[in-house]
Formats: sequence, C-alpha cells, structure tokens
Amino acid sequence: MAQPAYDPRHFPVMGDEIIGMAAPRDGEIFVDGTFGGGGYSRALLETANCTVYAIDRDSTVQETALAMAAEFSGRFHMLPGCFSQMDSMVGEQGIKAVDGVMLDIGVSSMQFDDAERGFSFQNDGPLSMRMSDQGLSAEDVVNDFEEEKLANIIYQYGEEKKSRRIAKAITEARNLERITRTAQLASIIEKSAGYKRYIKGRKQIHPATRTFQALRIYVNDELGELRRGLAAAERILAPGGRLCVVSFHSLEDRIIKNFFKQRSGSAPQGSRHLPQALDKTESGNNESSFKMIVRGAIKPSKKEIEQNIRSRSAKLRGASRTTASPWPTNNTGDETCSGL
Repeated sequence: MAQPAYDPRHFPVMGDEIIGMAAPRDGEIFVDGTFGGGGYSRALLETANCTVYAIDRDSTVQETALAMAAEFSGRFHMLPGCFSQMDSMVGEQGIKAVDGVMLDIGVSSMQFDDAERGFSFQNDGPLSMRMSDQGLSAEDVVNDFEEEKLANIIYQYGEEKKSRRIAKAITEARNLERITRTAQLASIIEKSAGYKRYIKGRKQIHPATRTFQALRIYVNDELGELRRGLAAAERILAPGGRLCVVSFHSLEDRIIKNFFKQRSGSAPQGSRHLPQALDKTESGNNESSFKMIVRGAIKPSKKEIEQNIRSRSAKLRGASRTTASPWPTNNTGDETCSGL
C-alpha cells in the first residue's frame, strides 16, 4: 500500500531540539541528508524562509517529496542519492556552501513498519533490508556467506555475544531450505539463542534484534556511509554552518562523537615523547574545523519517549563549522554508497 504524501502523525525524533540547534534564518540553505518522512525538512521550511536540499536513497519517498516541493515552491529540492555524496550533489545545483546539515541515522519508522522492506521481524516479510531497491540483500548474506564471516558480521555490527551460536544455527537451517522470510530467520535465532519474554518481571529484548540490526547495517554500509557523510558535511558547510546528527545506537554514536572530538580539538593528543598511533590526517595536527554547540549528547524528553517509544535510544550531537580548511581524508573503501 502506497504511503500518503504527507502523514501528519509522523514526528521527527527530537524535532524541536534539532531546530533549536540548527537555528534556521531567512535566506539560509540547508541539507536534510536523510529525508525519510520529511519531518526535518518541513520544520526548517516552516521556521524560516530558507531553502532545503533533501537527500534520500529510498525511492519510496518520492511521493512525499513531490508534495513538499509543490507546497514550498522554489524552496524545497529533492536529490535522490546518498548523503555521503552531498557536497558533489549540492554542488551540481550551483551551491558552493550551505548553512546547515541535518542527519537522522538509521531506519525510519515508515521503513520499519513496511513488512515488505524486511527491516523488522515484528511482521513477516521478505528478507531484504535494503534502503534502496538494488544491491546485496540480507537474504544474500544469510544464505551465501560462510559461517565465520556471518558470525563476524553479527558480532561486529550487532554487538551480539551469541554470534557464533546464531551463525551456526543459520548455516544448519539454510542447508535444509533457503531462508527468505523475516519470521523464518527470527524463529531460527530464537531457537538457537533461547528466549524468555520476561525475567523477574522485566520484558527482555528479542534475541533476533541485534542480528537484524547487524544485517541491516552491513547490507546498507551504514557505518561507512556515516563516516563519509560527516566528512562531506565538513566540506560543504560554510563558516558558522551547523551540523546536527541524531543516532540510535552505540556504533553510530561512537563514530559521531569521535568525529566531533577530533575536529573540535578536544580529542586527547597524547605525549610528544610517545609514537603517534594515528595517521597524521587523524591525529589532531590540523586546525579545528568544528566548534561544539553543546557538550555531550542531547537525549529525548520523557514526553517524547512516551509519544514515540522508538526515540528512547536517540542521541543528538551538534557542532558549528569554523573557518579552518576541511581535514584531509584517508578513505580506502568504496566511495559509492550501497545500492546505487
């Protein structure tokens, strides 16, 4: 079933806090790198007479984007693609620098709730998990990867302590029949890891949760996309421009936190008498390219968590761009985002 062009029930996580941090003013230009349901874009456009360039690799957002472009004629522009390429994508529109970048890392509620996307085991669907409609799927990973590599993915990206037991159970099950459905995979994991819904009266996390997270992150190269996206934002932001990032789990937040620490000059520099463990491009030998807007992370209010339980693990971090040049990058991986 097609999603409505605009769903008034969709509220972006920490929307008020994002707008407070971004502080949009008339005439400014913003990049909403993770358009999704359009919540941040709409909030920016309604707060100030600004312009927004929105980016998303999910083709299903096009209907929402078209409606928003009609509503905010001339001030909203949709750019299909990956936010890691925002500097080149916006540059192709004749924009040399922007005043703010908003990123909401992870999967949107609309993607989770659509069983056909395969992101959640709450409703049975095909084992896809792709944010775009192309490229490697979770079904490919689960059925075709060697047991050891599968275990490493589950451990590294899901922080799952029972990763080897789960990987073994998956490989044994796929020898009998191909694993193609989310409920099928969740059942295999539940039987292998064991599951008690309640322990001492407290509801327990389903054992498939971390494995599904790991597969989704791997399939979409979410952590690589995040690293490249932060560097792209650094390149496209004008002096004084604000970078605001919302994350939902420790792997993402650690990358964001370390990026801001390094770029703001607050990362430990070590002793000049000791050998440097980091590459020079990441060792703090560059001028600070960001200044922190707030120390630490902002968390959602109790009221917001009550309204949207998925916001409970969210963290918002933000910094403003200085006049220093962007730091050199030392990327060795594929610069093209997954699925495009």
